[in-house]
Amino acid sequence: MLKQRIITALVLLPLVLWSIFGLTNHWFALVMAVPVLIGAYEWANMMGVESIKARAPFVALVGVGLTIVFWFELKWLCSVAVVWWVFAAYLVKRFPNSADLWSGRASMSVMGWVTLVPAWLGIVMLQGQEDGAWLLLYVLLLVWGADTGAYFAGRRWGKRKMAPRVSPGKSVAGLVGGLATTALITLVVALTTNISASTGLVVFFLVSMVTVFASVLGDLVESMVKRQRGIKDSGTILPGHGGILDRIDSVTAAVPVYVGMMYLMGGIV
Repeated sequence: MLKQRIITALVLLPLVLWSIFGLTNHWFALVMAVPVLIGAYEWANMMGVESIKARAPFVALVGVGLTIVFWFELKWLCSVAVVWWVFAAYLVKRFPNSADLWSGRASMSVMGWVTLVPAWLGIVMLQGQEDGAWLLLYVLLLVWGADTGAYFAGRRWGKRKMAPRVSPGKSVAGLVGGLATTALITLVVALTTNISASTGLVVFFLVSMVTVFASVLGDLVESMVKRQRGIKDSGTILPGHGGILDRIDSVTAAVPVYVGMMYLMGGIV
């Protein structure tokens, strides 16, 4: 299993970096639509839609959403997505009691749409900024740094669980470790580049920390949905990793939250 995970990561990482740095924004948007639509297919599975053919309408719904937000440049959608993730925190906190609010297929369709479409839009918006490839890489580095810090801190001190009814493996110590790691990353990046020039160091730091909280929430929301559905992975497309959503769950929350807040503050155009 570990060998498969490493091989998959070694194959995907160069492709991701090439897409971010080597493609124009329009081509990048098209390429990034592929994993998002696969994610929509997996989300339909988590909704309980077992037939491959029956999952097509939700995939199409997401595809239409991507087209509309790109064509009409609905950049404000990421700011709206921030509201969704605040509400999602309530759903996670109240799980399993909150399942009555969202476990129906119509509700889960809305959840999937507001998770996937703003995430794609945020990724495309970031890459399209001046020095946007580096900016997107920074946000991804926040997510990866948080995961790494949480893993090691959780293994060492993770006795107190953060959300045991949703994801028993996540601990408060892991959250603190992830925040500490990304705080260091943020300070190093801010002090060695001009990435924080548009907002100032303090605002940039606070937005980055909120982004890390959002990345954890994205992971928890997918775990909550999978637990309700009674499955371990969202799919099987990535050997050793599960599905696309299992790899990008943190990103689906982190990117739109970062973009939404920076857009409201004028840090992203």
